[in-house]
Amino acid sequence: MSAQRTSEPTYYNSCHRHGVDEKRRVQIPAKWRPSQEGTELTLVVWPKHQAGTCLRVLPPEQMAKLKSDIDAMPNSDAHKVILKRFIGSESTQVALDKAGRVCLPEEMTRAAGIEDEVVLVGLLDRFEIWNPSRYENVKAADAVLASEAFKLME
Repeated sequence: MSAQRTSEPTYYNSCHRHGVDEKRRVQIPAKWRPSQEGTELTLVVWPKHQAGTCLRVLPPEQMAKLKSDIDAMPNSDAHKVILKRFIGSESTQVALDKAGRVCLPEEMTRAAGIEDEVVLVGLLDRFEIWNPSRYENVKAADAVLASEAFKLME
């Protein structure tokens, strides 16, 4: 990759629909790939949406921030160890192959309802991998709440 690319931040925007091959590999858009070869992304089973589970994909700096945020919680907060246990046991690091694909672990694809197709959804500083029909439900629910959310930006 060019030296110019390494100095620019990566923004995960837009939606991309891709097939999943028989080895559970998914193509990552070229603009979303880490600029430094060998950089691993963290996949986390993310159960936080009423539409169902998806896979949240964190670049190294976002995974470090998540860990730091959890570490900053008081040790007396029972949620701290729950979050550490859940995220620790429901995540894995993945590297892109030479074709720009990541291989999704079988247990994670089952949890997220992923079969032969996915939608990659940009969240600006990270992205998610969704079962297409689950994402349609998320998109509809988000549309209902979007006007209120945008009021926070005024």
